[in-house]
Amino acid sequence: MGSRVSTAAAVCVIVLAALVSSPPAAFAVTEELDCLTPHEAAAVLLYPRLQQQARLACDQRDAQYAQLSTAADVQQWVETRRRYLAEQLGPMPARTPLNARTVRTIQAEGFRIECVIFDSQPGHRITANLYLPAASGPVPAVVVSSGHSRTAKTADYNQRFALQMVRLGMAALCFDPLGQGERSQILNAEHEPEHSGTTTEHFLMGVGSILVGRNMATYRLHDAMRAVDYVCSRPEIDPQRIGFTGCSGGGTMTSYVMALDSRIACAAPACYITTFRRLIDTIGPQDAEQNIFGQVAAGLDHPDYLLLRAPRPTLISSTTQDFFDIDGSWQAFRQAKRVWGILGHPERVDLVEMAGTHGVQPQNLATIGHWFQRWLKHRDEPVSIEQFTVRTEQELRCTEHGQVLLLDGEKSVFDLNAELAGQLLRERAEKFADRTPAQLQQTIRNVLQIRTASERQPPVMEDRGRIHRPDYHIDRLVLKTDEGHLIPGLTWHPRVPSDEAYLYLHDGGKTAAAAAIEALVDQGFAVVSVDLRNQGELQAEESSPLLTDWKSYYLAYLLGQSILSYRVEDILNSAYFVAFYQKPREQPRKVHLVAEGQTAIAALHAAALQPELFASVTLKNAPADWTTTAGSPNPVGQLDDTIHGVLKSWDLPDLEPLISGLIRR
Repeated sequence: MGSRVSTAAAVCVIVLAALVSSPPAAFAVTEELDCLTPHEAAAVLLYPRLQQQARLACDQRDAQYAQLSTAADVQQWVETRRRYLAEQLGPMPARTPLNARTVRTIQAEGFRIECVIFDSQPGHRITANLYLPAASGPVPAVVVSSGHSRTAKTADYNQRFALQMVRLGMAALCFDPLGQGERSQILNAEHEPEHSGTTTEHFLMGVGSILVGRNMATYRLHDAMRAVDYVCSRPEIDPQRIGFTGCSGGGTMTSYVMALDSRIACAAPACYITTFRRLIDTIGPQDAEQNIFGQVAAGLDHPDYLLLRAPRPTLISSTTQDFFDIDGSWQAFRQAKRVWGILGHPERVDLVEMAGTHGVQPQNLATIGHWFQRWLKHRDEPVSIEQFTVRTEQELRCTEHGQVLLLDGEKSVFDLNAELAGQLLRERAEKFADRTPAQLQQTIRNVLQIRTASERQPPVMEDRGRIHRPDYHIDRLVLKTDEGHLIPGLTWHPRVPSDEAYLYLHDGGKTAAAAAIEALVDQGFAVVSVDLRNQGELQAEESSPLLTDWKSYYLAYLLGQSILSYRVEDILNSAYFVAFYQKPREQPRKVHLVAEGQTAIAALHAAALQPELFASVTLKNAPADWTTTAGSPNPVGQLDDTIHGVLKSWDLPDLEPLISGLIRR
């Protein structure tokens, strides 16, 4: 969209643009501009409200689970949730040829390690280490999915997983997840990972994935299934005896794969399985791929990853002091044990808990080894705790320069998302060629779950006191919506105000654009500025410049909602107040909407849904479109304003015709 200029007087726009970059020294923001009491601010923070909704959804899911009593009940439960999970992940990429190659072999006592590379998708490669025991005839294999470790497949605990299996006569494949090991998707000028934290890459990849209707989980799950494809392709391995395990983020992938891939004969997710109720009440949502759109609202809980594979052998590995709550782990196990019992095989599901923090303790590893030995080798003998000697990252490297992005023709996830975004652009042009403005507005309402004007009650304004400034004053106010939300705001009054007014929005909240607002006040306009959700007084303490309040975003995402939709309603409520405060219904005040930064996306949607509320719209420093964002490796600060799968229905430029009379380039 770029920078836009409203239809208001040209002189005002010129002054506004000039003063955005040159704020007057006279203004100083102080705490006196806060409008909410600490108690009020805490009461209306978005995250606690989302927690309440999530608890209710968990209650409903648990009540439904309690009704399961027969094998037919279980079958219906499993089929419904497996279908839902597959739909939410979106169409999986095609299973194209692996084009596998072994680049180096390391001989060790009783086994060998092959450093291998194979395709997840054409031009999108996976690096892995295959541990093969010296054995005659096909052997079982266990695929090991790494947790969030920078070194991934070569991290010590992943090597220990593999060494435990190979000692027991089974093969093991440790592979690099996206954004880790040799598969970093964002490199700096020195060809090293740009971000030290692996979850940062996952979050950034997640932005574009969400826009195109995928999820980081879609890519990660496809990779994991391709790893299974690879081990099944090896003649040394029996494809009927495949196991899967992993710790933390690897436990997440184990949960997804074991739920959806029928080839997994035996599974052991470690340090992940709990319940969403306990997760949300403790540490909250986690990494990008650990959140499936709408799953909490739909009743797809952690225990369901277990139930979806009943009654195949499954072991939950946990530690007492893990941040994935141990009480939730036992609750999930209890649900699974009951369902496995209904199906006549309660012995096929178990839980091991050892003292310790997050990670696989020695006895956990021995128990996991015993579990796979029992069910894949049919040998039920004790497995003792062993000390394993691990190798360096360099020894186990698969690529010459240490990163797949340096291979010829390699495509990153950002490239893949860009390709899909381009495809969706073409599909929209064909599918919606005859779509009317009213139809587009209805689509937006449906996707964002925005109520019509007739369904909302006008907000109620509460005066919170006046602050005097030279030549103007500021009234502090709170707008109470019909849903009980409080919008803190400021009205900036010149001595003799025009009958037209501005609603000014900024990423930093109601005081962030003070210089530009003062310029408008100098021109004789009253200006209302407000804090939208997760801005200003409503900003969560855990917000970060890179990803904003990602926990609130992902909790809303789990509930099938978006922060953008909340902000759109905040804007519509605020605009209604500006238009009708002390004005008759038939003679509303002219409202000029100005929004800066990412907030301009919510402002654009609000104006597109109710253009009659606004006399002009100015959007400054806003993203040009979501199609570009989908393929960007640096979508910093844009997570809050993404909508799952939105590019299947519209992009930002598609909204411009709805307000064509209100904007100018």
